[in-house]
Amino acid sequence: MRKAFIQLHTAVFIAGFTAILGRLITLNEGLLVWYRLLFTIITMWPLFAFQKKLQRISFKEMMKIGGVGVIAALHWATFYASIKYSNVSVALVCFSSIGFFTAIFEPIITRSKFKIIEILLGLIAVVGISLIFHFDPSFKVGIILGIITAMLGSLFPILNRGLLKTHSTETVTVYELTGGFVFLTLVMPFYLNVFPTDNLIPGWQDLIWLLILAWVCTVLAFQMSMEALKKISAFTVNLTYNLEPIYGISLAFIMFREDKMLTNAFYVGLALIVCSVLFQSFLVYRSNRKPVYRK
Repeated sequence: MRKAFIQLHTAVFIAGFTAILGRLITLNEGLLVWYRLLFTIITMWPLFAFQKKLQRISFKEMMKIGGVGVIAALHWATFYASIKYSNVSVALVCFSSIGFFTAIFEPIITRSKFKIIEILLGLIAVVGISLIFHFDPSFKVGIILGIITAMLGSLFPILNRGLLKTHSTETVTVYELTGGFVFLTLVMPFYLNVFPTDNLIPGWQDLIWLLILAWVCTVLAFQMSMEALKKISAFTVNLTYNLEPIYGISLAFIMFREDKMLTNAFYVGLALIVCSVLFQSFLVYRSNRKPVYRK
């Protein structure tokens, strides 16, 4: 059990490091995600095939899963764009509003009841973001992109929940990432026409960061999360991932000294968001807690 918790927190810490890599890599956000997906799928396909974890699926299911992968690819692209137009801390704070969008979209998609408390907690996070937006307009574009990131990110797990009822995690992951890669490949000529860049091929330093992003932050983190799930409940894993923005912001403060670039409004907004996330986590924990009987 102790090993599983170490694996889980390591995976969450690695997930927080993806934002740091988004700033270190000089490629624009579209190419960054395209290369990340490329290196990830050419690793995951043979790895999961060798482990015999891939299922045969119909073309219809392939298209359905790939469609969710398009949302994931757009989520990553807007996330890295948010970092490049603002900074790591602002992008991660905006990403924390994912709870608000989840509270809105989940009942609509699953046809369940709205949970007023979740909407209110999500609104607290939105107030926190609006404080940052109002008092520090220099991050306006990055904040808007960060909110779009949270909106797309909220759809991803909701749609995945239905897919994982009939397909293995590895199958869903591989086909989603492949779908996202194919989509980006098709739209890349149009994207580069609108956002031209002279930097199409990563240099050796960018290549190293991209390989770390693909192999460590995607493939290894996925494997560690799956190993942790063998001993720890999915509820605990999801709850622990709430620490991802905290890890990412802490790393940004240490590595880039972003704390010197931020105003008091940022910290007030961050405090509101952290409080809403912690309180929401407490409510989820309380509703899922079960009595333990000892023999």
